Amino acid sequence: MSEEPVSLRPITEADLPILCGMLNDPEALGEFQWFGWRDPDRFRRRWAEHGLLGEEQWILAVVVRDEFCGFVAASRKGMLPTAPYWSIGAQLLPQARGRGIGTEGQRLLVDYLFAHTPVMRLEADTEVTNYAEQRALEKCGFIREGVQRAKTFRDGEWRDVVLYSLLRTDVRPA
Repeated sequence: MSEEPVSLRPITEADLPILCGMLNDPEALGEFQWFGWRDPDRFRRRWAEHGLLGEEQWILAVVVRDEFCGFVAASRKGMLPTAPYWSIGAQLLPQARGRGIGTEGQRLLVDYLFAHTPVMRLEADTEVTNYAEQRALEKCGFIREGVQRAKTFRDGEWRDVVLYSLLRTDVRPA
């Protein structure tokens, strides 16, 4: 857990330059999240449309003492309308990493989803060599389900990912 007061809030217009810059900077994204150049204004357009709180995806700022440190996201998944689930993730600015902020941000997102949606299952995945994210998910109570082979393509090669889940009924760490 972070010793710092971590909270979540909707993305504001003031966050957009930092968010858009971060998502188009290979060094800011880090080795596990850089998948190549993309439309730098895609998030600004989605923010103008629905504040990044649409029907299928929610993106919330992770803040420490009102300072934007990154974001957490939840995307609605599931083939059947009667059994939706959410896939979650986090991305922090480099200076915010390694301090427990991402773990706490994801824990807060889990709490929010279980409090404000009827979802039973949450999922998250990460590359098999992203040990920091695996530890963060486990600290939030996620259970490792297995390895999905060649699920993502990054830096010229196919990579395996570890799939995690958390059920509403699972016992979570205090």
